[in-house]
Amino acid sequence: MTQDGQFSAEATPFAAAERVSATLGSLTDALFDARASRHPAAVLTQLQSTAHPAAEALFQLPLAPNGPVHTAVGRLGTVVTAGTARPGSGAALAPLAIGGLLARYGATGPVRGAAGGSPEGLTAGHFDLPVTGEPADPKLRPAFAAPLAALAAGQQTRQPVELPTGAGAEVRLVVPPGFHALTAPGGPPGVSARTVSTGSVDGIPAGRGIAPATGAAAAELTAHLAETAEELFSGTAPADRREFALIAAALADVVTASGAVYAGVAAVQVDGRAADATLVVSLARHPLPITGLATELATVRRHAEVWTVLLPAGPAAVLVEGRSVPVPGPLAADGVRRWAVTSVVEAFVPLPDGASVLCVQLTTAQPQDWELYTGVFAELLKSVQFGWDGVPAAPAAPLPAVPPPAATVLLVPAAEPAPAAAHPVAQHPAPVAAPPLPAAAPAAPTAPPVTDRPVADLPRVAAAAGPAAGGEAAELPVHLRGTPVRVPPADFNPFAPVADPTPAQPILIPEDAPAAPAAPKGTPVMVPPPDFDPFGILGTPAATPPAETPAETPEPLKGTPVMVPPPDFDPFGILGTPAAAPATAPPAAAPRPAATAAATAADPFGTVTAAERAADPFGTTVPGPQSVPPPPTAPPSVPAPERDPFG
Repeated sequence: MTQDGQFSAEATPFAAAERVSATLGSLTDALFDARASRHPAAVLTQLQSTAHPAAEALFQLPLAPNGPVHTAVGRLGTVVTAGTARPGSGAALAPLAIGGLLARYGATGPVRGAAGGSPEGLTAGHFDLPVTGEPADPKLRPAFAAPLAALAAGQQTRQPVELPTGAGAEVRLVVPPGFHALTAPGGPPGVSARTVSTGSVDGIPAGRGIAPATGAAAAELTAHLAETAEELFSGTAPADRREFALIAAALADVVTASGAVYAGVAAVQVDGRAADATLVVSLARHPLPITGLATELATVRRHAEVWTVLLPAGPAAVLVEGRSVPVPGPLAADGVRRWAVTSVVEAFVPLPDGASVLCVQLTTAQPQDWELYTGVFAELLKSVQFGWDGVPAAPAAPLPAVPPPAATVLLVPAAEPAPAAAHPVAQHPAPVAAPPLPAAAPAAPTAPPVTDRPVADLPRVAAAAGPAAGGEAAELPVHLRGTPVRVPPADFNPFAPVADPTPAQPILIPEDAPAAPAAPKGTPVMVPPPDFDPFGILGTPAATPPAETPAETPEPLKGTPVMVPPPDFDPFGILGTPAAAPATAPPAAAPRPAATAAATAADPFGTVTAAERAADPFGTTVPGPQSVPPPPTAPPSVPAPERDPFG
């Protein structure tokens, strides 16, 4: 689901009901002008639901036995009930209701907003309805008002009312006075018990291929829409009431298909100005728990604010957002299509069956009345009560049970068995000859297929199948299909080297094949000789004798030559003087050239040599060993200092 497609039927199961809400907002913006009759805003808040004796036990009210229905209860409001066990017959009511309204108001004359076509064949498409809302600018999002934030406080919840088995899950709530319902009190055909008339009701004849229950539902809707039009346009001409009733009748099937059980509009005035609103109550299938539902809403509706609250009926997710709604040109007063920005509050309350969600949404195009309508919405949510027969909703597609395997299963390929003599039994099996898997291979099953045959019988099953006609292998049963594998013996060594890297085909051994001689087991290793030196120089094999070399080419010594100092080495001697000088007299020196002798005479202390004098004219080089005698073996004697007679 994406933000752009959040109101599409493919994106969310609540999209159809949200489209109905956007369509009603478009109607109120286009039709509720100065001609509409308005009640004071106090009608929305003057009744306190807790003051009514039946406010805490809505399921004890004598409503229709098989809702959804809504009926007005004095000093309480309109009680709406809906259930999951009665989907209805799905029969269309719009054509019948339009025919009944034309018989009531007259079939002649144009209808506002109808782009062509006769009044008898009107549909929602003639008015460019229904419309789909779009997310508005985040800056236009209304605030999460205080009455809504108060729902997040901890409070005690009610247990669902126990219903008889087969009743499913049902919900009841109270809509305050001031809202005018556009849905029939008995709901669509097939969901409630009605009194079926034997004659014609408001121009809808009995018979003529119309089911009696459908005709009764159409007659009820016709009378209800005519009454609602009288309430909303009581001070204007009959033509205004006629066009409003016809437009509402054209939307009857759209409302029913969306899962809405109640759709109403409010036309009130606050301090002398108009304050319109819409209210839609619907049921939808959505199995996510409240935490998952709230997370999904917060992810999809990036411009909305989502809270998790606790109602007396249980946890719920409340969403607040701004929504742009198109107003069709044929319905607008100036005939120009435009957009209206509405403030939306929407609540999602999971039913106790675990698969259904109650969706209640209220919209208004007057942001200055946001506090008023959020307070009304919070009181409506507090009145929600659930009933349940205790049977959880059935899963969408139950998974078949898999019995546990009785023995180890071997998947045998559908291949012709080879002769036993050509394929002896291998102690160390070769790599499996399996076809390469595709790039996107399906996940392996959690449990292997089960067969009632032992492993030893599977080769006979494959051999009995034999090749099919045309040289092709016969197809194995479903429980024997799979990838050919080799089962290693009990003493299989997985760390032994593979002797033959070429993949081998799976081997099937008939029962009458002679036993093959066992191959030697184990991994060949190299045993070192007795004189093996594990600490020898790397690179010289310890177990291999050195090769004979000619006498004239002795083997070169290995390693780095070093000089070992003698025992009387003096580390503190003059630098450059080898401490290992021989103690014997040096050999007779060869006669030196005249230049060398002159340099020696110039340097009586022997600090530099003749060769170093040219490179070091300042005499800083330490002299060589020939100018310094060897150090004495005994420390020199130091004479005692002479005594100073004068002190």
